[in-house]
Amino acid sequence: MVAVVVSGFVSRMLPLPIPRPLVQIALGGMVGLVANLRVELDPEIFFLLFIPPLLFLDGWRIPNEELLKDRAAVLELALGLVFLTVVGLGFFVRWMIPAMPLTVAFALAAVVSPTDPIAVSAIAARVPVPRRLMHILEGESLLNDASGLVCLRFAIAAALTGAFSLSDAALSFVWVALGGITVGFGVTWLTVKAKQWITRRIGEESGSQILISLLLPFASYLLAERLHCSGILAAVAAGLTMSSVEASGQAMAVTRMQQNTVWDTIQFVANGIIFVLLGEQLPSILGPAAETVRLTGHHEPWWLLIYVLAINIGLVALRFVWVWVSLSFTIFRARLHGSKARGPNWRLVAATSLAGIRGAITLAGVLTLPIMLNDGSPFPARDLAIFLAMGVIIVSIIAASIGLPLLLRGLEMPAEPSYQEEEDRVRVAAAEAAIAEIERVQHKLAAGRRDADVYIAAAARVMDFYRTRIEARSRQGEAATLARESEGAERRMRMAAVRAERAVVFRMLRSQQISSETAGKLVRQLDLLEARYDA
Repeated sequence: MVAVVVSGFVSRMLPLPIPRPLVQIALGGMVGLVANLRVELDPEIFFLLFIPPLLFLDGWRIPNEELLKDRAAVLELALGLVFLTVVGLGFFVRWMIPAMPLTVAFALAAVVSPTDPIAVSAIAARVPVPRRLMHILEGESLLNDASGLVCLRFAIAAALTGAFSLSDAALSFVWVALGGITVGFGVTWLTVKAKQWITRRIGEESGSQILISLLLPFASYLLAERLHCSGILAAVAAGLTMSSVEASGQAMAVTRMQQNTVWDTIQFVANGIIFVLLGEQLPSILGPAAETVRLTGHHEPWWLLIYVLAINIGLVALRFVWVWVSLSFTIFRARLHGSKARGPNWRLVAATSLAGIRGAITLAGVLTLPIMLNDGSPFPARDLAIFLAMGVIIVSIIAASIGLPLLLRGLEMPAEPSYQEEEDRVRVAAAEAAIAEIERVQHKLAAGRRDADVYIAAAARVMDFYRTRIEARSRQGEAATLARESEGAERRMRMAAVRAERAVVFRMLRSQQISSETAGKLVRQLDLLEARYDA
């Protein structure tokens, strides 16, 4: 965790745009080399701690409408490309490294097939990746995590038992997939509905609500595994279900704010720890992996680098071919329906191929390879597989960091829809509803009171704020642009005023003119105002 904190400072201090995951890997490697702080990883515990919450959060936060709009492209990448990668790369690794059994080669191919949206996001923060491409990559990573890790499960089972039946695997896959999705949906839906029923009767406590959201991915995962279904798909389904049922908006505002903060911290810490552990494990993995290389007839350790580069080239090549064929087929179907769509742009296809970065899920998956076979003998080529997976993660991040800016620079993309009109429409509707509610509350509070003018005046002031918003958001053309500029200027002035207020509060607290309790209350209110104006 200390290394994760330091990585945040270092990545911002570096003059070059180096993604934070690479900084975390480097810091972990330094810890592994200079300190005797070796972390002994229990694969099952490691997988349980990190995978369910990360997959749950991905499913919870991905825009469902974007996922549905590009569902064809997402499914082609998340299912078809994964199976092509497992088979094609598995045989390629077996051909390249004869000392690695075919089942272990398939396991390695399965574990490097999932992509990592966190690593892509770290690069996208410095390189403008088109929004629609980012949504496709996020949707792909959400589903290919599940499909790749389910394939890993079958490869490990085949390695342990020495037998594999395609028909049995197909039937088992259907049960594992459908069962996992059903468990994730059922656990989340029932839990949230029960939570809402209790809240309506006895009120809401933010701490309990947040704790329930933290328990849901683990409950879904563990129950699905208990039923011999896919805990991975259960965690994904739980996140998608959470996104749908939470749209009711019944939770308190403070609960949603605190919950988002807690989950942001969990995501930052969990991903950071995984990358730091990756670097920390590298020195201990390198020695045994080099020994395994000698079984292939090679003696120089730089053969490990050749294997890593070859696997990365194979992954990018398979992805390029799949995306090109898939996009060409989509364009062909569009032309049959009268569209004048142009052929696939090779730079866009290449960018999509390089953006398939491997990350936390790959590392967590490869570390779950068993240490022993069923007969008690060591799992063959385990250290080599772990090292190769680690190398693939590092090289894929470096390649994307260098290649994506070059490929996307000056690339003409189809115009993306603007959400400004949609936002204006929603804000106008919300403001009209607010004015109607203010009028209702004003009549209710002022009825029969001598000081009714106080309520009438207060309602008028609040309604003026909303009428100004309606007028600004209802304009068109140049008038709308000027109105938004005026609104932006007002927002910046309000933020400056809030910061000045807060500075005074802290100054009075330091000089002991006010109590800590009073200062805390005022600062919380000012923080909320700043968060509102800064949104």
